[in-house]
Amino acid sequence: MSRETLGLLLGFVGVCIFAGTLPFTHIAVEDLSPLFVTTGRAALAGLFALVTLLVLRKPWPTPRLALTMALVALCLVGGFPVFTALAMKTVPASHGGVVLGILPLATSAISVLIAGERPSPAFWLSASAGAGLVIGFTLHEGGGSLGQGDLFLLAAALSSAIGYVISGKLVRKGMAGWEVISWVLVVALPVTVPVALWTVPKDPSAVPAWSWIGFVYVALMSQYLGFFAWNAGLALGGIAHVSQVQLLQTFVTLLIAAVLNRESIALSAWLVAGAVFLLVVATNKAKVGQSKV
Repeated sequence: MSRETLGLLLGFVGVCIFAGTLPFTHIAVEDLSPLFVTTGRAALAGLFALVTLLVLRKPWPTPRLALTMALVALCLVGGFPVFTALAMKTVPASHGGVVLGILPLATSAISVLIAGERPSPAFWLSASAGAGLVIGFTLHEGGGSLGQGDLFLLAAALSSAIGYVISGKLVRKGMAGWEVISWVLVVALPVTVPVALWTVPKDPSAVPAWSWIGFVYVALMSQYLGFFAWNAGLALGGIAHVSQVQLLQTFVTLLIAAVLNRESIALSAWLVAGAVFLLVVATNKAKVGQSKV
């Protein structure tokens, strides 16, 4: 198996884990505040990460590396979770999954600015067509306009794209994907733990078990374990190529939302899914060069 193929497979595993983020977040914020879900998930994942790093005796990052990880934390531990949690208070998980279809194109664009990747015109054409499909679908479902929840989701996509690219660069420089996200979560602990304790429900036992299940999923799977596969995939297959696999996340999210949240999914969503799949294949056949700078 080539590095590129392995990267795509690992990226897809990460996508399947991340696809459950919106449906489970939707469940969690029904009885938990968005701020607690955001900081609590990061605090819980960070504590697990700290134990893992200590057991494996990993060296502490240098001050310069810690600052880079703090920037990643701002995007992936702060920005993306809080924006999605706020969005899930007003829009269905299936709708949110479609709006986040813009994420792969955003990641590719950020990679040009930060990681030095230089996608070919054919790549941009296919990627833009895929993003255009999911955005058009979103506008159609929303009656031609974007609501407040959509704006939160777009902000989440931008935060996530920046975080993905920076963490992908760290992996490409030699750090393991699991180690990058582990240190990112640990660096954020001085903020996430106090805020989580401040916002924790006064009577946790009064919160339905289903909401706690949603919280635990986004804490351990979405915030931590999913990045093990995703970061490794970005490093092996290239940020721009592997990021396009995330176009499929929209439709995995639709499937999970239909089952978990009992949301009605229109036939048009599945038709768009087939077209997006073909565009993902096309983008991964397009050449992507690496800048020498």
